[in-house]
Amino acid sequence: MKTTEKQKQTAATISVASNATLVVGKLIVGISINSISVISEAIHSGIDLMAAVIAFFAVKESNKPPDKQHPFGHGKAEGISGAFEGLLIFIAIILIVMEAIKKLLHGAEAIKVDWGLVVMGLSAVLNTFVSRFLFKVARKTDSLALEADALHLSTDVITSLGVFVGLLLIKLTDWHWLDPLIALGVAIVIGKAAYNITKRAVKDLMDENLAESELDIINKVLKEHQPHFVGFHDLRSRKSGNNREIDLHLVQCRNVKLQDAHDVCDHIEEELYKRLPRVHITIHVEPCEEDCKINRDLCEIDPALLQVHIRADNAAKDINSQ
Repeated sequence: MKTTEKQKQTAATISVASNATLVVGKLIVGISINSISVISEAIHSGIDLMAAVIAFFAVKESNKPPDKQHPFGHGKAEGISGAFEGLLIFIAIILIVMEAIKKLLHGAEAIKVDWGLVVMGLSAVLNTFVSRFLFKVARKTDSLALEADALHLSTDVITSLGVFVGLLLIKLTDWHWLDPLIALGVAIVIGKAAYNITKRAVKDLMDENLAESELDIINKVLKEHQPHFVGFHDLRSRKSGNNREIDLHLVQCRNVKLQDAHDVCDHIEEELYKRLPRVHITIHVEPCEEDCKINRDLCEIDPALLQVHIRADNAAKDINSQ
């Protein structure tokens, strides 16, 4: 666990440092050459910097263990972070579009693009490496905050390359009206990124079900244990940061001893712990109806023999896993 937390915090720190460097560089160059497209990229990187800072603190907060006030942990901090990052990007889009339209209406001024080409090229290269690193850590640690940050930077790579090509065309053709048009293109690209980040964060905050692939795993595990219970219902799941919460009602034969029913639940939980990362499971056991005919064989089986079956299943699974 500590290794995972350290990886996440290291990745967030690298992101903050790289974004801070790019913001300063782009802003200085953009203002000096009077290029709205470069300035828009500086704003974009500024948003990335704020996102990186937010991600850093969100990761730190989400890694805290459950406490009295937060018995389910602090995983929602990453969802809040993602939603706030999306909002910041939308604000940046409005600023970029307003300035670009202003330049289109009143005429774009001539700009010197040489330093703009340099800073955009360096930005694309640096963000390529950093975003790949963040994506790798995000997938490994299942971090929404780092994934959002990585998505920011990967989008920045695309927009930086777009601005680079646009500035190169301006240098070759003297079509300075391309500058605000490029800025509008940047706004469209980062708008899509903002939508995706916000959508993902809202899903997490609204306690949406786990992914279909993970629900399939849960159902598969339950099906494997079907001989040892009558049925199940009210299966619910949700994700909080990189933590998974699962709860369900397990219908057991009313003739089965409490200890035996508990052992079945334990075995189900153990299998889910093996197949899903960072999962917390709550199983509510309830007796079958008196006239239950779903699994009469189970109800008529000797409880001691049922325990033998469970242990045999455990042993078989242990052997197969070796």
